[in-house]
Amino acid sequence: GGIAPSSDGLVESGFLEERRRDMNPQMVMYEEEFNQITAVCDRLTKDASAKVVFLVDKNGQLIAATGQTQNLDTTSLASLTAGNIAATGGLAKLIGEREFSILFHEGERDSLHISIVAGRVILVVIFDARTSIGLVRLRVKKASEELARIFEGLLKKVEAPGAGSPFAEITDEDIDNLFSE
Repeated sequence: GGIAPSSDGLVESGFLEERRRDMNPQMVMYEEEFNQITAVCDRLTKDASAKVVFLVDKNGQLIAATGQTQNLDTTSLASLTAGNIAATGGLAKLIGEREFSILFHEGERDSLHISIVAGRVILVVIFDARTSIGLVRLRVKKASEELARIFEGLLKKVEAPGAGSPFAEITDEDIDNLFSE
């Protein structure tokens, strides 16, 4: 499951929305970071004995999904999760909180642990009675720290002028020479 990088190694996501409100908040994600994110989610699935782990941006776009995703409508889960975060964010503001960074929904068979990572993305863990909320919370804390580092590095990479651009090494002189011949 999850989003496959395009042939040029880029993945689209809306994780930079607070940095670029004036534009459509689509963000470029490089294949390297996508693979790191997927590896963290994969490890969390195993370490927490979870059924499914997925990462969503605050616009409801699925970034990565690992575990038993074959019978899940991950697109709907992603958008409903973002809606859930938005709704509880409204509740938080009503009582004077900035946001609720962790949500927990307990069902008869399966439960959801939802947390906001680095104020940017939403980490969702679906688990059943084979594991405990304590183990899930412990493993989520570690995974969240790793994900925050990856997203921070990605932010630096994207904000660095010319970083990762195929035109970065072309100088003004090269351009002048091209047109003066």
